[in-house]
Amino acid sequence: MGTLKTRRRWPGPVAVFGTLFVTCVIAPAAAQEPETATRASLIEQTQAEKSATLQPYQPGAAEKYLDYAQNYLTGGQLHWHPFFDSAYAGGGFTVGGGYLQHLGSYSVLDLRGSITPSGYKRAEAAFTAPSMVFGRWMSLSLLGGWREATEVGFFGTGSETAKESRVNYGFKQPYGSASIEAFPGRSLLVLRGGFEASQWQQTPGAGSVPSIETAYTPESLPGLGAKTTYLHSQGTIGIDWRESPGYARRGGFYGVTFHDFADPDNVHGFKQLDYEAVQHIPLLREAWVLSFRGAVETTNVNDSEQVPFFMLPALGGGSSLRGFSSWRFRDRNSLLLQGEWRIIVNRYIDMAVFFDAGKVTQRSRDLNFDGLKTDGGLGFRLHGPLATPLRIDFAKSHEGLSIVFGSSAVF
Repeated sequence: MGTLKTRRRWPGPVAVFGTLFVTCVIAPAAAQEPETATRASLIEQTQAEKSATLQPYQPGAAEKYLDYAQNYLTGGQLHWHPFFDSAYAGGGFTVGGGYLQHLGSYSVLDLRGSITPSGYKRAEAAFTAPSMVFGRWMSLSLLGGWREATEVGFFGTGSETAKESRVNYGFKQPYGSASIEAFPGRSLLVLRGGFEASQWQQTPGAGSVPSIETAYTPESLPGLGAKTTYLHSQGTIGIDWRESPGYARRGGFYGVTFHDFADPDNVHGFKQLDYEAVQHIPLLREAWVLSFRGAVETTNVNDSEQVPFFMLPALGGGSSLRGFSSWRFRDRNSLLLQGEWRIIVNRYIDMAVFFDAGKVTQRSRDLNFDGLKTDGGLGFRLHGPLATPLRIDFAKSHEGLSIVFGSSAVF
């Protein structure tokens, strides 16, 4: 009797696919479900514990001090505030203060004054009232005061004068002005206009160098010993997309300003045209900023009038050629080029490596890149979001090292 053999049947493709799906997909997912649920619950528990212990950010002692210093130096809502602006550039270390009173939501009256060890004095009252008129942002400023300078340096005219030729002069000046600034339609276009009445009384100089009248006469130096009244009108048109002229990390300004210094006596009247370009280029998310400035000043007079020596365009000092003495170079026209590599240390302090170059000339057509006077150096700035109340620059030129203290940005 033969043996009955059974034939083994293999599952079909559908059965095979189903088995693989259950083995490779459903089974692992089912096996991982408890682990996934456990991990998610742990994350939720950790987040809940963190939420229960969250506290508002508390600044450290140093940051609290810097916040206070910033608010104090920039005025803020305080009534009494420091005022470090000298009566005139070159006066040296300046101390002063002011009383600020808010007369409305935005209008401010500021009574302030300053003095230096060398006898520079300044006292003034400033009123500022920003407003909106027909959708145009405008600001009205009124200023009145008196100032005196005692040791202003004069080295002669031109870019090739000697440092040893310095003489000093002084002046007294009462002044009053009104100005308006407008950004039509809140656009980049900026318009400024103003009028000032002032009287310059040139006086003998004090200090360790000779007074100016010992080296010059009224015939050899226009304006020596003069008492001149000026009716000064000016107008500016430009584009400005900086956050603030007092402190900016991006944006720029390009503008032209016309001045008319009218002398009722028709002796020292003249016209002046200023060109200025400023550009800030942020790098590495504003950790670095490359900042550049170019400025040109030109003057024009009638045949019967002359620009007095103390009103000539000048370079040298804290905001132009920082490696030279204040008012080091004077003439009828001037050219200034400046560049800074600004390094953002933190939200209060910047460092800057800078370079300045410039010249003065008798003729405007000689304003070129030949014979530029140069300097370079390192600077430190304490600033707020919109202002720079303290600036210290160490600048080196071929005439030596200069240390500049300023209460505003260079540009």
